[in-house]
Amino acid sequence: MNLLIVEDEADLRELLKYHLEKVNFKIFEAEDGEKALNIINKEKINLAILDIMMPNMDGITLLKQIRKNSFIPVIFLTSKMNDLDKIKAFENGADDYIIKPFNPSDLILRVNSNLRRYYDYTNNNSKDILTLGALKLDLTRCLCIKNNNEIYLKNKEFKILEMLMKSPGRVFTTKQIYENVWGDCYLNDSNPVMVQISRIREKIEDDPKNPQYLKTIRGLGYKME
Repeated sequence: MNLLIVEDEADLRELLKYHLEKVNFKIFEAEDGEKALNIINKEKINLAILDIMMPNMDGITLLKQIRKNSFIPVIFLTSKMNDLDKIKAFENGADDYIIKPFNPSDLILRVNSNLRRYYDYTNNNSKDILTLGALKLDLTRCLCIKNNNEIYLKNKEFKILEMLMKSPGRVFTTKQIYENVWGDCYLNDSNPVMVQISRIREKIEDDPKNPQYLKTIRGLGYKME
């Protein structure tokens, strides 16, 4: 597997490279977003680890460029702890967010988890059927199926589930969900999305109060696992 490390601090890049090469990843390096984009355009990169604050092109701008053509897992490794920074990262397509200082073992676990989730999803899904555990979403017939039993979903419920199941593990903010599903500007009223999420859980979860699939990420949004 090819990993790209984008970090302007040379010592930290070397530390990341050391730990990741120990577990048999091939590492590509860049000290800014522009050089990283050149590597992504030339090499087959399976996962990228980005800092936010970098010269020439910051991490968020780089992520936007990556998402124009690719859905590879992207993990932010940054010292920016503000929830607004996390929300901005997830809104633009980040898969994970780790705050410095970090534990190398935790980073490796998160890298492996994101790779496994992404490639399991890619291998197990066609364009028309999304699969996550016992849950299937048939996009052609607009059907939700769990353990071979059909589940009736209303229009917005289906659209939300489709959005989340297309990117398992990725956190979507309430704003993203509302603007994607309702097709309108989000006015800081989370209630419409919360109501739909609650209804979906009632239908797909064995225990809606302890969801297995549709998880709330406090202060950020929702994701499917």
